[in-house]
Amino acid sequence: MSAPRNIVHYVSGQAWEGTTGAFQPVLNPSTGKEQAQVALANKADVDHVIAETAEAQRAWGAANPQKRIRVIMRWIQLIHENMDELARTLSLEHGKTFPDAKGDIQRGVDVLEFSLGAPHQLKGEYSTNVGAGIDTYSMRQPLGVVAGITPFNFPAMIPLWKAGPALAAGNGFVLKPSERDPSVPVRLAELFIEAGGPEGVFNVVHGGKDAVDAILNSDTIKAVGFVGSTPIAQYIYKRCAATGKRAQCFGGAKNHAIVLPDADIEATADTIIGAAFGSAGERCMALSVVVPVGRDTADRLAEAIARKTPDLNVGHCLDPKADFGPLVTADARDRVNRLIGEGIEAGADLVIDGRSLDMSNQEFEGEPLADGFFAGPSFFDNVTRDMSIYTEEIFGPVLCMVRAETLEEAISLPDEHIYGNGVAIFTSNGGAARDFAEKVQVGMVGINVPIPVPIAYHTFGGWKASGFGDLNQHGPDSFRFYTKTKTVTTKWPDESHAGPQFTMPVMN
Repeated sequence: MSAPRNIVHYVSGQAWEGTTGAFQPVLNPSTGKEQAQVALANKADVDHVIAETAEAQRAWGAANPQKRIRVIMRWIQLIHENMDELARTLSLEHGKTFPDAKGDIQRGVDVLEFSLGAPHQLKGEYSTNVGAGIDTYSMRQPLGVVAGITPFNFPAMIPLWKAGPALAAGNGFVLKPSERDPSVPVRLAELFIEAGGPEGVFNVVHGGKDAVDAILNSDTIKAVGFVGSTPIAQYIYKRCAATGKRAQCFGGAKNHAIVLPDADIEATADTIIGAAFGSAGERCMALSVVVPVGRDTADRLAEAIARKTPDLNVGHCLDPKADFGPLVTADARDRVNRLIGEGIEAGADLVIDGRSLDMSNQEFEGEPLADGFFAGPSFFDNVTRDMSIYTEEIFGPVLCMVRAETLEEAISLPDEHIYGNGVAIFTSNGGAARDFAEKVQVGMVGINVPIPVPIAYHTFGGWKASGFGDLNQHGPDSFRFYTKTKTVTTKWPDESHAGPQFTMPVMN
């Protein structure tokens, strides 16, 4: 058996091991086996990477936007040409299925495609004759060096969401991806260089808290984009405020699906099952709470979910028959099982118990799956808003049903929850849907759409404890976040010069 490969930092177009000699295992969640070792950086390593990025950024930021987007156009092409390789690597390190991994990559590419509009997004404004012989115009300029700290659950999509607009706007970009699935972020940086990007403009450094703190404490880093848990989002947001950085920090979620009596119950059940259990529930936009309105609606929906869920196939990430694969680590699986136990103790009805999934005799292409981090789908009914399975983000294949008597009671659940990422309503009543979308206190709303992640030219962001910062991810907000506005007021000399003025100038 060959030794696990090493995944190292990617700096100025070269693989770089760093100076620490420290490595951490990267596991295959489907088998539980170690498949690689990833290098871990310390502060000195991160400072070196930031300095390399700053040096390369000067020429990149001074280039005209057309030159930058031509590189991004070629980058998009190379990602498509390498899609299968990227998706397979992503699946083997994360555990999501191969088709789901392709979707992860494509949703990142969508933002690269939006970033091709940089010349338009970076245009300033111009006003003539704001005063006697005076014109005013504004320009958008890159911040300099910016950083992305990204999570394990979307190792392609979210790095591309951060890097695409940042690079298109002329910034240098330092990526600190999750140590759990680091290969795809490195490969994306390699493909950027292959596309003609300057060496050093897009660098990848691996590590834990030491690496994160080095980014947060750096005077060179001007902005940080983060996606992860709410406690870490709050920590990064506060630290960025203390060090004068822009911050765009997205945390946890508890997304609700409200089902009205006029909804198509069979179709809604299928939709909710896919949105709750896809990617083993490891999505910040997973629908983890379903709220049927009225007893009859709840009874019919609970029966449909209970009837359909046992047919789901849980298996190896590359098994074409698998609906979803394992969780990312044994700790993630154990946390899910602990919360299921808490739900039972609190009095919720466990209709389907995913803990009973037995993989001891299962294998895929000769590889045993007994030691994989699998959890079957679980479904609770009669959950109440004080239970931990409702208040906490489980981040696993667990669906909770909270019954409501009225639409007003149903809306109060997402309104009053600490998280405000996404919400959906299922109905054929246009008036009710429009009223719901207007009133509900959540950042992203789906109407008969279970996972309302906006398309790339709109913006993605949650409210309350799901998001910290004034500007959201992708869409026009991304260019606002990664640029600073400079406003110039001009007046050219003429013969009417009247000597010094000592009062505040006003535009008469």
